[in-house]
Amino acid sequence: MSTERTLKLVVAFDGTNYAGWQRQKGVATIQAELEAKLSLMTGEAVSVQGSGRTDAGVHALGMVAGFRTQSRVPCAGFQKGLNSLLDPAIRVLAVEEREPGFHARRSALSKTYSYRVTTGPVCLPTDRLYAHHEARPLDLPAMAASLLLLEGEHDFSSFEAAGSRDLEKTGGRGAVRRILRAFIRPDPARADGFAFVLTGDGFLRHMVRNIAGTVLEVGRGRLSVEEFGQVLAGRNRELAGPTAPACGLFLEEVHY
Repeated sequence: MSTERTLKLVVAFDGTNYAGWQRQKGVATIQAELEAKLSLMTGEAVSVQGSGRTDAGVHALGMVAGFRTQSRVPCAGFQKGLNSLLDPAIRVLAVEEREPGFHARRSALSKTYSYRVTTGPVCLPTDRLYAHHEARPLDLPAMAASLLLLEGEHDFSSFEAAGSRDLEKTGGRGAVRRILRAFIRPDPARADGFAFVLTGDGFLRHMVRNIAGTVLEVGRGRLSVEEFGQVLAGRNRELAGPTAPACGLFLEEVHY
C-alpha cells in the first residue's frame, strides 16, 4: 500500500527580487525556493507544481502549488517549517491534504488577478514596487465600460505576448479564453488607488498586463471604449496598448 501523500500549498509572495515562479538556471525563483526548502524538510527530491506561472516582479496573494511526498510531517508542521526556512518574501498561508489526482494547474477552474494603479501627483515610496503610478486623472467610467467588453468567451490574441503558446500546434482552444468578471475595484484606504480585477478560466502570457496597458490608454483618452472593442475583435497584438509594468500585478486567488 502506497504511503505517498498529495499536499496543496497556498502561497503568498513578493515577486520583486524573483525571476518569476518557474525554476530557471542561475536566478532565484519561487518554485526553486519552495522545492529547496521542502527537500530539506523531507530528505526527498521534491518537485512542486504550480497553478500557473508568474513573471519576474509579479506578486501573489494566493498562488496554489502541489507536491507529493512520503514524509509523515503533518500539514501544520509543513507550514511552520517552511515559513521558518523561506525568505520572508515568501509565505505559506495554508497546507492541506488532497486526493492523489489533485494537480494545482489542471484541477483549477479559474483564477483571479488584480492590477493595481495609483493616480496621486507623487508616487509614494511604499507603492513603487506594488502598483503602477499614473500622475494624471483617468476616466474611470470609460475604463470600467471597456473591461465589461472582455466578459464572456473571446479570442484574446490582441492581448497575447509573443511566445505565449506554440502557434504551430493545431487543436486546443488557441487564444480563446472565458472571462467571468472584469471590473474596477476602488481602494477603500485611499481615494487615488484602484485595481483592475479579472477572473477567468485561463490567461495567456502577459494577458492581464496587456489588457491593463490598453485599458489605461482608454483612461488617458487615447482610445475610446468603441476602439477598445475593436482592439479585442482585431486579434492583433499590434492594435493593443503597451504592456503594463509587472509591479502592479497580483495573482489573488485560484478557484477549484
